[in-house]
Amino acid sequence: MPGESLVLVDEPAPGIRRITLNRPEKRNALNHKLRGDLIDALEAADVDDAVRVSIVRGAGTCFSAGYDLGGGNEGLPYPHHTAPGDGQWPRHVTETWMGIWDLQKPVIAQVHGYCLAGGSELATGCDLVYVAHDAQMGYPATRFGVPDMHFHAWFLGMRKAMEMMLTGDSISGDEAVQLGWANRAFPAAELDDEVLAVAQRIALVPTDISSLNKRTVHRQMDVMGLRTGIRAGTELCALGTKQESFAAFIDRIDEIGLKDALSERDGPFHDYRTA
Repeated sequence: MPGESLVLVDEPAPGIRRITLNRPEKRNALNHKLRGDLIDALEAADVDDAVRVSIVRGAGTCFSAGYDLGGGNEGLPYPHHTAPGDGQWPRHVTETWMGIWDLQKPVIAQVHGYCLAGGSELATGCDLVYVAHDAQMGYPATRFGVPDMHFHAWFLGMRKAMEMMLTGDSISGDEAVQLGWANRAFPAAELDDEVLAVAQRIALVPTDISSLNKRTVHRQMDVMGLRTGIRAGTELCALGTKQESFAAFIDRIDEIGLKDALSERDGPFHDYRTA
């Protein structure tokens, strides 16, 4: 996509490509360009013989607070084609993040601070997830709509998934590890070094072998129905946009603005913007 890239790319050690989401002033809200720049960078690493593993992290105070709902997509096209019609948006983002599974090389999500809604979908699409103890992973949008990517039951278990879907509450990094969504949690100040240490261990394995071993896990999850279930969930997301409560929330955004509408939504829960 044209224009200055919204990701920073560096190579902190041999064989390792690190990609940093770089909209810190927007808490790395995932507009079309940021998503496109991220995927472009991951695909470039996937065909670079010098790279064996990639890391995705966020600049500033958090990994990502979710999709850009504040007008940051005006004039920007989707970064890749998705069949139009009802459900195009959830199908589109699900295709984007599940596409990370289909890359040859492993991708690590390094999560600190907020990892909400679309941010949690991005991290889930990565092969490994390492978090700060005090990270917050959640989907507050369930308080007015239906998620785009229905990963929760697969990675958190039915009971916790149900609780998160019915409340919009988040879980900490430590809880994410205990439930199985993340691999390990570290103090935020140590997260960079700890994730780099894992990446260096992965980089010791030749790509032709690690790529097959990556697929051994994903193919088994596919056989169990994970990908089919997540794709089927996009239809429920589309149905959610037809509900009266969803329409009322969108009207409220038009009346008082996005920030106030979100604060009004979360006020009774005393979290996120109101904590």
